[in-house]
Amino acid sequence: MQKQQDDPRAAMTGRTVHEAAPHWPRRPRPKADAPNIVWVVLDDCGFAQLGCYGASTETPAIDALASRGLRYTNFHVTAMCSPTRTCLLTGRNHHAAGMGYLADFDTGFDNARGAISARAATLAEMLREGGYGTYALGKWHLVPPAECSPVGPFDNWPTQRGFNRYYGFLGGEDDQWAPELWYDQHHVPPPSREGYHLSEDLVDRAQEFLSDHLSATPDNPFFLYLAFGACHAPHQAPQSFLDKYRGRFDAGWDAERDKVLARQKQMGIVPPDTALAPRNPGVRAWDTLSADERRLVARMQEVFAGFTEHTDAQIGRLVEFLQKRDKLRDTLFVVLSDNGASGEGGEFGSVNEYRYFLGLPDSLEENLAEIDKLGGPWTHNHYPAAWAQAGNTPLKFYKKYTFGGGVRAPLIVHWPAALGEAGLRTQFHHAIDLAPTMLDLAGVPALAVYRGVEQLPVHGTSIAYSFADPEAASTRETQYFEMGGQRGIYHRGWKAVTHHRSGDDYDADRWELYDLQSDYSETVDRAADEPERLREMIALWWREAEAFHVMPLDDRAQARAFARDPATDGRLHFRLYPGTRLLTPVTGPNFALRPFRIRARIDRAATSEEGVLLAYGRRAAGFSLFIQHNRLCFDYNLAGRHTVVSADGALPTGAHVLGCEVTIEKDGARAVLTLDDQPLASAVLPMAFPAGFGLLSTQCGLNSPSPVSDRYEAPFRFEGTLDRVDIELGQANGEAIAGLWEAAVRSQ
Repeated sequence: MQKQQDDPRAAMTGRTVHEAAPHWPRRPRPKADAPNIVWVVLDDCGFAQLGCYGASTETPAIDALASRGLRYTNFHVTAMCSPTRTCLLTGRNHHAAGMGYLADFDTGFDNARGAISARAATLAEMLREGGYGTYALGKWHLVPPAECSPVGPFDNWPTQRGFNRYYGFLGGEDDQWAPELWYDQHHVPPPSREGYHLSEDLVDRAQEFLSDHLSATPDNPFFLYLAFGACHAPHQAPQSFLDKYRGRFDAGWDAERDKVLARQKQMGIVPPDTALAPRNPGVRAWDTLSADERRLVARMQEVFAGFTEHTDAQIGRLVEFLQKRDKLRDTLFVVLSDNGASGEGGEFGSVNEYRYFLGLPDSLEENLAEIDKLGGPWTHNHYPAAWAQAGNTPLKFYKKYTFGGGVRAPLIVHWPAALGEAGLRTQFHHAIDLAPTMLDLAGVPALAVYRGVEQLPVHGTSIAYSFADPEAASTRETQYFEMGGQRGIYHRGWKAVTHHRSGDDYDADRWELYDLQSDYSETVDRAADEPERLREMIALWWREAEAFHVMPLDDRAQARAFARDPATDGRLHFRLYPGTRLLTPVTGPNFALRPFRIRARIDRAATSEEGVLLAYGRRAAGFSLFIQHNRLCFDYNLAGRHTVVSADGALPTGAHVLGCEVTIEKDGARAVLTLDDQPLASAVLPMAFPAGFGLLSTQCGLNSPSPVSDRYEAPFRFEGTLDRVDIELGQANGEAIAGLWEAAVRSQ
């Protein structure tokens, strides 16, 4: 029997196989004791929204991991989801890696492309090169709008950024009952089963991926990245979890903050002299609310708590899976949040969060009318900002801000095989430090060149030194923060921070200064008595900002949506064929603030043939043109507020062109339904279709995963012959866009 040669060139010697030695290249392997790695990334989960960080919400699975592992009380993130995920997955600061703000916006500058730079290889890419199996599930939100397309390019999808398999959703949030799902690079409908919920589905798929891995490559370690949609709005969970918390929060948010802080002190999460930050601007004292207001907002917090515990139960299922397969001991299991709790619900929360994005007012009366639907499939709800501040106890402000409430996050590390004694860790660290920690422990080097591209140096530093020594000095002395114009800098226990208002002169910003060693919750501003230190901190911020490509500063917030590449912004005609799904207003039609015309060429053999011709959106918002009961209908859904136009006359069978034309008028808009370009019916609409919907898809011949209209069930696929649908867009209303630009710029 021939012996394999170690030198592959030797396999080429000899005229025949009988004279040559074969060679099989060896796949790379990490070091022998490299751990399996599981990251569970929670969304919009505040510092104090887990039981092991003082919350009233019950999270027994996470608490159990914490009781046997480490809880970090000085761990920081970036204040928004896409940037934090970029830091986590690359070990680089987010501006340098191309994600200065959300993936929804490519502003035309390299520090905010809406995608991770090719110069910043992800942890998955590096671990896979080192021999790991890599699997991603859930929220991605790292693909720019121009690439959110069923035909690609897929360069920034999970399967092109180091993950062997992917199952989840591409945007920043999704409906837990009816999500827009992708399996690798293919759109798939949610599984058809009673009581379906996305969080449960993600853990089912995680078990499937890991089962395949353990069966096919049992000797290779794995990296599982599980990014729940929870606890981001919409807050949705099975009714049994919601009912469990009925009445638990009737004492209100002020009492809740006091209770949580007391628990945190008892647990050692915060120092015993920690003060509670004052109420954030716009947050009312609980005792000033009316009885109806209290009833509504208490229910919203009950729903959020139920949603959180339901998520915890799914984490428990994953832990149990690993235990049964004797893998938990050798798995480095990490649980964290991407930013602080979200204050986007405003004063009284909302039954439909899209109203916030679209600038549509909410009313107490409307929300009360829907109170018993909160958390279910017919609401897209978000709790009030005051509960978000309670969820960030003892800190101030929320997600988006560079104060503690936006950037201090829970971090739990569980690894029975290697961790020292369980307990708390107080060293300052940042999201950029986790990727180098994993590389360190896996024995996998960071890549200097990947796919022919020279890589940025890894900016983070391993936190592994803290595993065995709770008293070890922190290895990270400095970290800058910037998010939508909000700025901050940490250096050796001190923090300088601004509260910037969009559109204001940066040089006029007032910097605050806090000694975090004696003032955990940033309540005592030391700027006046430490002017020299403050000047040094500000100068340090500018140096760090220069080093990590923060400039140009951009405080446009949601107004970034108007910063569009002209090459992707001029298309006014679209032709869609049955089954087509275009995902964004960049890859598909942009209906915002403009007239448009829809013309569907159909052929029906019978009057009973019905269904959707064209739909934009889902249950939470959008519009749909459909045939039902042999009538042409148009449902205009403005974040749960429906205007339905329906033709009086029956439709003929045979080949026809059915359409809808929306025109913009002085005080609103009008929809006209047509048959062979002749009017059938018309109605006044409350307004032109607003901007801000983001990742809502345009669908031809069906409406899924959930129905825009409550008059049918998804997918309500058209039963006749649909040849095509043509969409003609008019020019956008420049005056309206200018007004929205100004409003969006000033919204922060």
